[in-house]
Amino acid sequence: MDGAGLAARIREEVKVEIGELGDVRLATVLVGDDPASQIYIRLKHKAADEVGIQALDRRLPAETSEDNLVELVEELNEDDSVDGILVQTPLPEHIDEARVMRTLDPMKDVDGLHPFNAGQLFFGRQTLVGATPRGVMHLLGEYRIPVVGARAVVVGRSLIVGRPLSMLLLHANATVTICHSRTQDLARHTLDADVLVVAVGNAEIVTPDMVKAGSAVVDVGMNRTESGLVGDVDPDAADVAAFLTPVPGGVGPMTIACLLENAVRCARLHRSEGLLTAG
Repeated sequence: MDGAGLAARIREEVKVEIGELGDVRLATVLVGDDPASQIYIRLKHKAADEVGIQALDRRLPAETSEDNLVELVEELNEDDSVDGILVQTPLPEHIDEARVMRTLDPMKDVDGLHPFNAGQLFFGRQTLVGATPRGVMHLLGEYRIPVVGARAVVVGRSLIVGRPLSMLLLHANATVTICHSRTQDLARHTLDADVLVVAVGNAEIVTPDMVKAGSAVVDVGMNRTESGLVGDVDPDAADVAAFLTPVPGGVGPMTIACLLENAVRCARLHRSEGLLTAG
């Protein structure tokens, strides 16, 4: 399941939408100097620039207080020129991430982490859903992977991937199992999976003998090792599975493309809200 080609098509569609909408502005907030986060922000800004989204780069030192970060988020909420806001995670340990996410204007929340957006997803009334879960669902749809009635296993329960993706699969009428660090006998579950999604950040934790023959395997992991960038799934699983996303080039490009889609959705919601207010 090649994500690069599909992501390129989505970016072209986003570019057309932006041409229709006019200015779309995305604010990113980075606290501290985590090297991986800096890379992610740079990639997001580059992608935004390529499709015509104006990116506002706000950076704060690692010692920034929680209250100061909350104040910045509130300022961006009130800034009518900003359509979407992304607070790069993880945040420094002294900052309550949940409080920061609750502070976000839910209609500007491109990562879908505000409790309102999480609740909408829970009820099957998706407003804004994180880019990676949406990217995975896009890939399954593009390759016509049967989801209705399928047994889907999600390895990982993070707020940004595992849990929202499990909800999306459930609403797509899959039978969903969530596995995590305390799951006993992981292979017993993964071998049952018609659709297996692995998102734990543990290099090649899923080996070929843990994969059901003919299944679709989505590898969300990106782990930097001495031998280079590897996923959470041993690439030899391709000998067993019918479909396997590559690392790199699978979910990664889709995450960026769906982030751009979310920024445009925020802009549409922002404009609709303005029209409702004016009326």
